[in-house]
Amino acid sequence: MFNDNQIKTLNQELDSSRIKSRTKGNVNLSYLEGFDIIETANRVFGYGNWSYTITKLEQVSQEKNQNDNIVVCYKAIVKVSIQNTDHSKEISREDVGFGTGIAKILADAHENSAKEAITDSLKRSLRSFGNQFGNSLYDKTRTHKQTSSNTSHTTQQTNSTNQQSFNQFEYTSLYNLGLDIVEKGQYLIVVGDDIFSKKDSIKACGFRWDGSTKQWYKQIEQSAA
Repeated sequence: MFNDNQIKTLNQELDSSRIKSRTKGNVNLSYLEGFDIIETANRVFGYGNWSYTITKLEQVSQEKNQNDNIVVCYKAIVKVSIQNTDHSKEISREDVGFGTGIAKILADAHENSAKEAITDSLKRSLRSFGNQFGNSLYDKTRTHKQTSSNTSHTTQQTNSTNQQSFNQFEYTSLYNLGLDIVEKGQYLIVVGDDIFSKKDSIKACGFRWDGSTKQWYKQIEQSAA
C-alpha cells in the first residue's frame, strides 16, 4: 500500500518542535495542531491521494456558563481514506472527536464547536497511521526527538508553565484555536496568529482589547494567584 519512503517517514520519531502542550486541570497534555496534521498528510501521502469525509456531526449539549456565555458541544465522526499513487488500493480509518464552542453569540458557539469536533476527529483518525500523526504522544515512556534549535524555547515554555498562577483549563477553547495565554505582571495576555478573527471566543473568556498596545488582556483574579 505504502512505498518505502512513506513507510520510512511514518516510522520516524516525532520531532518535538511540532508538539504543543497545554494544562487541563493538573494534567499536562501534548498534542499536534490541526493544520500541522493536514500538512503532514499532504507531505506523506501526496496531494489528491488522501481525503476525509464527515460521516456524522451532531450537537451534544448547550448551556450557559458562569459568565453568561453560551457553551455548545458537538460530536463528529470523520473517515479518512488514503490511496496509493495509482489509486488502485485504498485504506480507510474512522474515529470520533468532540469540540466545545464558547461565545456570546449562539451561531459563533456552534461554529467553533463544530469545527473543533471535526478537527479532533480528523486528528484521531490519522493517528492510527503512526508517529507522524501523534500516536507516539500516547506513549508516556517514549522520548521524542528534540532539535537543538528549539531546546531553549521548550525550556522557557516549561518554566513558564510551572510558574503560571492561573487555571489553564478555563481557556481550553482558546488553546484549541491555536492561541496561548501568557502572564505579564498582574495581567493575562492572549498571543497567537490571526487573533482578531477569533475575537468572539477571546471576549467570551473575559478578555478586553487594549487599542494602545494592540493586545487582548485580562487582570488575574486574586483567587487564582
